[in-house]
Amino acid sequence: MSELVEAFLRALNEESTQSPERLDELRNLVDRIVELAKYDADVADLRTASTALNELLEASALFAPWRDRAKVTVFGSARTKPDDALYELARQFGAATAEQGWMVVSGAGPGIMEASSKGSGRANTLGVNIELPFEQGANQFIDVDDMHVAMKFFFTRKVALTRASHAFVAFPGGVGTMDEIFEILTLVHTGKTTPAPIILIDTPDGDFWKRWFDFMEVLVRDAYIEAADLCLVTTHTSVESAIDAIKHFYRNYRSFEVVGERARVGLLHLPSTSQLRALREAFPIFATHDGFVIDDDALTFDFDGRNYVTLRQLIDVVNSWEF
Repeated sequence: MSELVEAFLRALNEESTQSPERLDELRNLVDRIVELAKYDADVADLRTASTALNELLEASALFAPWRDRAKVTVFGSARTKPDDALYELARQFGAATAEQGWMVVSGAGPGIMEASSKGSGRANTLGVNIELPFEQGANQFIDVDDMHVAMKFFFTRKVALTRASHAFVAFPGGVGTMDEIFEILTLVHTGKTTPAPIILIDTPDGDFWKRWFDFMEVLVRDAYIEAADLCLVTTHTSVESAIDAIKHFYRNYRSFEVVGERARVGLLHLPSTSQLRALREAFPIFATHDGFVIDDDALTFDFDGRNYVTLRQLIDVVNSWEF
């Protein structure tokens, strides 16, 4: 069977040249299909796997033309009405992202999703809808022909909503919004997505996120999370403040990756000798072996695949440096 797989890949490569990395991933996919055919998998399970793969690939195709554009995913209630102050705040936020040259990624539905899309405009909005019998399809500010995809599964939709984004912004909402916020928090906390700002927005007189933080403080009190974990989110009551927070996150920080037992943080401005010394003192957990080292346009340091909250604290520090 492996010979047939290799013959298929050679034929594919002749028809459309593939990079070695792409061929490796395609080989993994075909090998997995072959393995599935060897045992009596339930047809419903196969259908689920096929649908999930199709949806992930459709999302990849949707985002492909816009890989070079910064993106902000916006979450919030589908029930927020156009005469609500939160709707107007979300519209203004969408408009502000477009002014920055960023794109809005939203669930494409009504409420906050519609408001942010209205503000950013059809040319600057990517919609990732969910197929539900009790909610309408894409809102009128989504280009359903070229900048929209509809999905059956929530989990594939959340992958699409999060994987390509550089920031996450949430307005008040219900169970779906809470699911999305806690998903993002979990991904950032565990390093399953690259570090990114998580912004919570409410009106100046609103107390939604204050009450949310009251609940989070209970988790801290009962030792289900650490107090430091709350540094992953910030609250804002104006569009200007939220935009500034996103820009500040990328003021110096550029990228993050783990290479073996070392982390590599790309920076616009490298640390001075005194700043490097201060990092060693402030973050000894990252200096247990080789410690902090400047490598080309990046700062590298010891990293055991954990401590992503401490990593966020380090990013906050490098963004606060004076240049």
